[in-house]
Amino acid sequence: MAAGIAGADTSLAVAKRKALSGQSGWRGLVHNRRIFAIAVFASLGGLLYGYNQGVFSGVLVMNSFHDRMASAVDDPGKQGWLVAILELGAWFGVLMTAYFADKISRKYTIVLAVCVFCIGAIVQTAAKDPDYIYGGRFVTGLGVGSLSMIVPLYNAEIAPPEVRGSLVALQQLAITFGIMVSFWIDYGTNYIGGAGDTQKEAAWRLPLALQLIPAVILGVGILFMPFSPRWLVNQGRDDEALAVLSRARNLPPDHELVKIEFLEIRAQYLFEKEVSEEKFPDYQDGSIRSSFLLGFYGYWSLISERNLLYRTAVGTLTMFFQQWTGVNAILYYAPRIFENLGLEGNTNSLLATGVVGIVMFLATIPAVIWVDQLGRKPVLISGAFVMGACHIIVAGISGKYQDSWASHRAAGWAASAFVWIFAIGFGYSWGPCAWIVVAEIWPLSVRGKGLSIAASSNWVTPTMIDKLRFGTFIFFGSWAFLGGFFVMFFVPETKGLTLEEMDGVFGDSTGLAKSDLERQEAIHRRLGLLDAAAEKEKDSQDEK
Repeated sequence: MAAGIAGADTSLAVAKRKALSGQSGWRGLVHNRRIFAIAVFASLGGLLYGYNQGVFSGVLVMNSFHDRMASAVDDPGKQGWLVAILELGAWFGVLMTAYFADKISRKYTIVLAVCVFCIGAIVQTAAKDPDYIYGGRFVTGLGVGSLSMIVPLYNAEIAPPEVRGSLVALQQLAITFGIMVSFWIDYGTNYIGGAGDTQKEAAWRLPLALQLIPAVILGVGILFMPFSPRWLVNQGRDDEALAVLSRARNLPPDHELVKIEFLEIRAQYLFEKEVSEEKFPDYQDGSIRSSFLLGFYGYWSLISERNLLYRTAVGTLTMFFQQWTGVNAILYYAPRIFENLGLEGNTNSLLATGVVGIVMFLATIPAVIWVDQLGRKPVLISGAFVMGACHIIVAGISGKYQDSWASHRAAGWAASAFVWIFAIGFGYSWGPCAWIVVAEIWPLSVRGKGLSIAASSNWVTPTMIDKLRFGTFIFFGSWAFLGGFFVMFFVPETKGLTLEEMDGVFGDSTGLAKSDLERQEAIHRRLGLLDAAAEKEKDSQDEK
C-alpha cells in the first residue's frame, strides 16, 4: 500500500514540475519580471549586509579613525572586538528573527530589522569613543543578521521553482555590490582632510552614515511589496495568498499553473497542521503558553526528527563551511592582509581591497543567471576547490617571502592576485549558493526556525591574521577543501524542485511512515490536487 501511495505522489510531483516548468536563467527572470523586480528590491537588505561588512575594514586603517579610537585600535584584542562585536550581534539577530518571521510576517520583519540597523548605524556615525562603536556595531549586527536570514527566505517563498536559485542569489549579488561600493567609498573618503578634527573625521563618519540611505529606502519600500504567499497560507489567509500568486505569475487566479501551485502550498500546510494536531492536541487553543510550547517543539523537531535532523545538518554545515572558507576574515581585514603581502602604504592596500570588491561582484553575476541550470552541487564543489587552492598557494608564497617582501615585490603582487582569484571563487559559488540551499530545504512549519539555526552558524569570524601569519591561509584552505567534499557526499541537488517537493529529497530518502503517506494522498485528493495535476499532464500529452 505504501509503495502505491508513494508512486502516486511521485507521479504528482512529476506532473506538477511539468505544469510549473518554465525557462530558467536570464529568460526566466525576464518572463517572471514582476517577481524579479520584487526580489531585486528586497535584496537591498543584502546591500546593507555587504556594505556593512566591507566599510569597516577601510575605516579601521584610516588615520583619523585611529586618532579618535586609538585606545581600541592599538590594542590587538580590542581591535578584534571592534570587528567581532558585529558578528555577535548578528548571531543573536539571526536567532531572534525566526519568531518575528512567523509571527508578524517576512515583510514586516524586514521593516523591523531595518529600524534596528538604522539605530546602530546612527550610533556609529556619531561615535565619540570606542564604546559607541562597540554598542553601535552590536545593534547594527542585530539588524544585519536578521536581514541576512529574512531576505533569502522572503525571496525563496515568492519565487517560482525554475528561477528560485537566481532570485535567492540576488541577495549575494547585492552583498557583493555593497562590499564593492563600500571599499571604493573608503578609498575615496580616505583623502578627506582639513584643519579641524571634525573635517578629518568625515573620512570615516561619512562612509558609516551613507548606509542609512539604502536602509530607509528598503524599510519604506518593502511596505508596498506583497506578503509571502506561503506565510499567508500559514495564517489562513488563502484568498490573499491566491491573489499574490496570481499577480506574481501574471496569470489569472483560475489558471492551471496558479491553482496547482496554490494547492501544493495549501496541501503542505494542511499536512503539517494535521500532524501537529495529532502530536500536540493539548496545544491547539492559540494561547501564549501553547504557542510557546509549539514553538519549542518546532525547534526540538529540528534535531529529534530524522529527516529534519538531516536538513539541519545540511543547512548548518553548509553555512559553517561558507564562513570557514575565510571570506569574512579576508573582507574585514583585507587592507591589513595586503599590507602583510607587501603592498606598502595605506593607499595601495585600500586600492587592492577595492579590487576584491569588484571581482567578487562580477563573479556573482554568472551565478544569478545560470545557477538554476547548472545546479547547486557542481557550483559549490568547484568553488570550494578553487578557494582552497588559492589559500594554499598564498600560504606557500607568504611562507617563503613574508620576511623579505621589500625585495620581492612581484611575489607580493602574485599573492595578492590569488586573493583576488579567491574572491572570484567565492563570488560565483559559496557566496550565493550556500544561501540558496539553506533558504529552500525546509518544510513550511519550521522554515523560519530552520533557516535561523542554519544561518546562525555563519556568523563567526576567526581573527588569526597576526597570530598564524601564512598558517592562516593553510587553515582556511583546509576548511575550503573539506566543504567541497561535504557537498559532494552529503548535500542533495535541489534545483528545479518546488519548496513543497523538498520532502521528497529529504523525507522520502529516510522513509516516510505509511500513515504520513496516506495522509498526504488524502489531503491531495481532498483539495483536488491530484486531479488538477493529472488534467494538466493529460493536456500536455494531447498537445504533443
